[in-house]
Amino acid sequence: MGQCMVLGGQGWWVGCGVWLSSTLCSLQPSLLCDLPTSPLEDGSNSGLSDSEESVFSGLEDSGSDSSADTAAEEEDGASSDENHGGTEKTTGQQAETPSPRTEVARAQGGDEYAEDSSDEEDVRNTVGNVPLEWYDDFPHVGYDLDGRRIYKPLRTRDELDQFLDKMDDPDYWRVVQDRMTGRDVRLTDEQVALVRRLQRGQFGDMSFDPYEPSVDFFSGDLMIHPVTNRPADKRSFIPSLVEKEKVSRMVHAIKMGWIQPRRPRHPTPTFYDLWAQEDPNAVLGRHKMHVPAPKLALPGHAESYNPPPEYLPSEEERLAWEQQEPAERKLNFLPRKFPSLRAVPAYSRFIQERFERCLDLYLCPRQRKMRVNVDPEDLIPKLPRPRDLQPFPTCQALVYRGHGDLVRCLSVSPGGQWLASGSDDGSVRLWEVATARCMRTVPVGGVVRSVAWNPNPTICLVAMAVEDTVLLLNPALGDRLVVGSTDQLLSGFTPPEEPALQPTHWLEASEEERQEGLRLRIRHGKPVTQVTWHGRGDYMAVVLATPGHTQVLIHQLSRRRSQSPFRRSHGQVQCVAFHPVRPFLLVASQRSVRLYHLLRQELTKKLMPNCKWVSSLAVHPAGDNVICGSYDSKLVWFDLDLSTQPYRVLRHHKKALRAVAFHPRYPLFASGSDDGSVIVCHGMVYNDLLQNPLLVPVKVLRGHTLARDLGVLDVAFHPTQPWVFSSGADGTIRLFT
Repeated sequence: MGQCMVLGGQGWWVGCGVWLSSTLCSLQPSLLCDLPTSPLEDGSNSGLSDSEESVFSGLEDSGSDSSADTAAEEEDGASSDENHGGTEKTTGQQAETPSPRTEVARAQGGDEYAEDSSDEEDVRNTVGNVPLEWYDDFPHVGYDLDGRRIYKPLRTRDELDQFLDKMDDPDYWRVVQDRMTGRDVRLTDEQVALVRRLQRGQFGDMSFDPYEPSVDFFSGDLMIHPVTNRPADKRSFIPSLVEKEKVSRMVHAIKMGWIQPRRPRHPTPTFYDLWAQEDPNAVLGRHKMHVPAPKLALPGHAESYNPPPEYLPSEEERLAWEQQEPAERKLNFLPRKFPSLRAVPAYSRFIQERFERCLDLYLCPRQRKMRVNVDPEDLIPKLPRPRDLQPFPTCQALVYRGHGDLVRCLSVSPGGQWLASGSDDGSVRLWEVATARCMRTVPVGGVVRSVAWNPNPTICLVAMAVEDTVLLLNPALGDRLVVGSTDQLLSGFTPPEEPALQPTHWLEASEEERQEGLRLRIRHGKPVTQVTWHGRGDYMAVVLATPGHTQVLIHQLSRRRSQSPFRRSHGQVQCVAFHPVRPFLLVASQRSVRLYHLLRQELTKKLMPNCKWVSSLAVHPAGDNVICGSYDSKLVWFDLDLSTQPYRVLRHHKKALRAVAFHPRYPLFASGSDDGSVIVCHGMVYNDLLQNPLLVPVKVLRGHTLARDLGVLDVAFHPTQPWVFSSGADGTIRLFT
């Protein structure tokens, strides 16, 4: 028995050595099987370290006890028949060919550099399951079996050298990099074939047959000897004490009632109608969030087989019903009349409607919306009463008549005594505000697009935009000293010796034009749509109806100089406005309002009104708030300190807004629209930055009649009184006080 165990143990070691050697040769033939062989020398194991002896003792020396047995095996292997299995051949080759590690160990006993086999030695990294990223900052990549460092190979070749090697070497595709050692390994034909077999899902060993006939170990034939002669255990025929204890515990639990016997199952089916039980006492009814199925509408007179005559469609209604989309039809059938119930045919869409009803029941999600019981009056914001927000204009006081066509623009003098208006009849009229008397009429020979009175009270000038020219008019109204000083200011200009290149031409008025009050002409070459003054009265901005970066020009009156402040265009400019306090210029395009710093020459903010087309612009006298009117009937309020998005959007008008204006002193702003109305709103801006502006519409002023689908074209506030002027397409100007 002992001898059999020893022999069995030796056979087991031999089998392991054979299997390991064959596996290593099959996996790494380039590293193991292609190494040069060297004859065994006596006493070669004297130079091995303990680790090498422990590793290679089972592979090479466990098959025999002495060198005589090894020699006998070599002779037997040499004279054996050629029909032996692959395992025996591998064993013989392993015995004949020592491992490279053994050669290195033998070389250590003599001259260390006697034979340089660094390119052929089997370098193995023994760091184990350790991330190789730990060695990124070190010159080595691990350790071999002897504990020596495995240094990374020098990578001095760049991508160009690698590309040349790839082009010159036809077997470059065989070279792979070993991540454990960092070296380049060239795959042999056997390894390439092994990789391709594994990629195809085949077995790695070519000699393995997965379809060989199976050997039935437990056959159905009656055998003389049993498979095992092991005697039965004693515990197999003695009652178990552990099972006895378990049974006693279960009996005690049943007696105490801890374990209930299984109840017999009822034979009733487990399915039920999900929507039938809507009784509040039912299981679904007691569920908190249960939503019952919606009921079908009860049939009406149209579903009757004998409906009243008014329910029967005519031929035109029947054709119109057939041309409609199924989703747009009020009824999904046409009412018909039958003499009796027996003559009613089968409904062709019955199955389809039942199927759609079932789909609605189990596919349409139903959820319970938690609605709060809120009084609708509480949702309305608590706004002050208009009577507490007085003064504001409430009624029409005066009508200024005299223009023969629609009045596009108007402007009030800084003192509030005079009013200038421009019309499509080719004239500019100067009115006295208190009496509605036309003081002067100045023919300009074209449509007046814009009129702006100089806001400086020491300068008596009115700027008018007529076609491609800006006319400067001295109306000669009011204080004669102011009128005279204005003429002296204009006549005291001396042109420079070298005139600078400008986008405009400044021309003096002729004698006939000076008799009518004209003083200067500024020609632009493109139609002028708007002119507006700076607060100090020396600069004015002009908007031209032309594409490009020259849409906005700034003129200086004292030096008669013009300049284009922008290098590129951001869309069609609608209107511009100067900031009343800071050196800012607001430019409104169709979709946005840009705020530019004139001294720094940079963009400060970009306001997004969320409108389709901005039509007008006005700045609050304090300078922190801006309102914009748009052609899609919106009035947008911006708080510059709050955000670039609108603080409030007002939709009080029914049609497009043409003009918006702030009152210079009172917390009022107004908007004029094509619906013929002027809406006055209370807009209080507080000094406390934490308190939002209060916007309350207080009055709707009507009086203009519509002409050519146009209503109010311009609005302007009186500089000192809570009055508002409006000009309309009916050729009149109205004062509301």
